[in-house]
Amino acid sequence: MHVTRKQFIAGFVVLAIALGAVYFGWQRQPESQGQKPRNPVQVVKTTLTQQKSIPVTIQANGYVTALNTVDVRPQVQNVVREVHVKEGQEVRAGQLLFTLDARSDLAGVESARAQMAKNRADLAEAEAALKRNRELLEKKFVSQAVVDTAASRVDALRSMVRGDQAAIASSGVALSHNRITASIGGRLGTISVRPGSLAQPGGDPMVSIVQLDPIAVSFAVAERELQHIRASYPEGDAPVAAQLAGGHEVQGKLYFIDNAADVQTGTIRMKAQFDNRERRMWPGIYVNVRLVTRTLLDAVVVPAQAVVTGPENKFVYVVQPDNTVKAQNIEVVTIAQGEAAVRGLNAGTRVVVEGTQNLRPGSKIREAGAAKDARKDAA
Repeated sequence: MHVTRKQFIAGFVVLAIALGAVYFGWQRQPESQGQKPRNPVQVVKTTLTQQKSIPVTIQANGYVTALNTVDVRPQVQNVVREVHVKEGQEVRAGQLLFTLDARSDLAGVESARAQMAKNRADLAEAEAALKRNRELLEKKFVSQAVVDTAASRVDALRSMVRGDQAAIASSGVALSHNRITASIGGRLGTISVRPGSLAQPGGDPMVSIVQLDPIAVSFAVAERELQHIRASYPEGDAPVAAQLAGGHEVQGKLYFIDNAADVQTGTIRMKAQFDNRERRMWPGIYVNVRLVTRTLLDAVVVPAQAVVTGPENKFVYVVQPDNTVKAQNIEVVTIAQGEAAVRGLNAGTRVVVEGTQNLRPGSKIREAGAAKDARKDAA
């Protein structure tokens, strides 16, 4: 059959209309045939903001340092005769550490004592002679000059005896320098001398003593925190917590605030003292320090996980009366024990705690507990 041009055009138009109807019909399929809604309801957990007092805590990196460290050196140059302690030993104040060769100083003491004994004997003889000469002067048997000479000799010998006493004391001090004792209690380090070594006052320390109990932690805080610490703790005894390796935490007290801030870092050096009977802390190790600078009274508090960090600021999702959410910008003052004290919210405001990652401003929400209750009621 021969198809005319008009028939061909008419058929093409009918085919185009049919295809268009099929396409638009597919695009407008009802949601009941499987199309998902664009804004599904998000299941979340919410809570009400509270108003209460919360401590403001700062954290810093610190290191353990000894309250006292002593480098032991001799006061005189001498040969070491005996070492009475071992490396790493804990000693008490006054305990004998080293003995030096004391023979020369001991001889000096004996010589001074002998000289004093001689001078005392001479003094006794001179005093007796002076007494006799005074008696003879009364009887006109000697002149006044003889008495004066005898008196001068007595005075000279008395001065010599006093000098001998000072010499004996000085020799005793020199002798005592040969017994080197611990000036503080603590733990010994490396011993650098052995019997026969020559110990010198200007040489290397014979040993160092480090006090371990109590012990200190040194750390630095931002200078802006100083006013809060001084206002909260006028006596300067702020409680300080130090976290050691393994998560163990010890409690101490602040005892030192430096007298000037570091202009390069904008921080102030501080030290806290800790009990260390169990020797958990060791000089030189690093610890994490927590210090409560002040307490915020009647602060608005939300769970820390409710705070969302955006590209420009922090915010929380506030639940609206129609069960949608609104992004509310806030300022986080501090975070302590899983709670954040914030500005920009009122107490009693309902905020989203869990499920914030799926939300956008205007998202519809449903409480997770409410969904479970609804399923129970349906059952």
